[in-house]
Amino acid sequence: MHLLCLFLLTVQCALPTGVQSSTDLSRLFDDALSNSRQGNFTEALLNWNHIIDAFPDNPSAWSNRGNTKLALGDSTGAIHDQDESIKLDPNQRDAYLNRGVAEEKSKLWNQAADDYQLILNKNPRDSEALYNFANVQVVLGEWAKAQDFYNKAARERPNFAIARSSQALVAYQLGQFDVAEVELRKLIKSYPLLADARAALVALLWHLNLSGEAQSHWAAVIGLDIRYQQLEWLLNIRRWPEQPALDLMEFIQSVD
Repeated sequence: MHLLCLFLLTVQCALPTGVQSSTDLSRLFDDALSNSRQGNFTEALLNWNHIIDAFPDNPSAWSNRGNTKLALGDSTGAIHDQDESIKLDPNQRDAYLNRGVAEEKSKLWNQAADDYQLILNKNPRDSEALYNFANVQVVLGEWAKAQDFYNKAARERPNFAIARSSQALVAYQLGQFDVAEVELRKLIKSYPLLADARAALVALLWHLNLSGEAQSHWAAVIGLDIRYQQLEWLLNIRRWPEQPALDLMEFIQSVD
């Protein structure tokens, strides 16, 4: 989730009940940001509601409330709030990115891709938009396009480790096993705590009948992130391509 950096407007307007002064409103901003960052989303939603009541023309407040709604599982409400943010400021970048994430949660793949493309039309080097656009292409099975955009995301931000891991996973899906293995081993060397690259290498080693080394890497994966045991999480949240995900599940079944 991408929380936006909010700014406190200095315009004069009627404050809602419970917000008696600009000091109170400043406190609400601080509380909203703090609650959002700490994962206290129910409290954060109340904060954002008060802020929007006070400053309904603040696009950042709408976008942040949308992020909070999404964290609470309300993707429809999140999309609505991002829509309102964009109406207030059509030239911003963050609300389009946030709306795309909410649309992905609602499985509105083409709409999400359109939002990421709007960002890329203005800035073709936006690494987050490149990465998110590639994730959508994975869902759509557009492997070559996904690979191209992961490559671009990794090129624009060389330390974007998860983009590089995704790039290797798509190479794996396309049968480019040597390419995938080289990249995954580079990632593990540079980022030894990156569970994603280790889990991907486990799947690839299993696919290549190298089960001994696969088991040694798997022990590290389990110590880092147990979610890699869950096929639904791999496919629907992390967005692995199908072949690596199925290979990993087959490996797990072999060691249980």
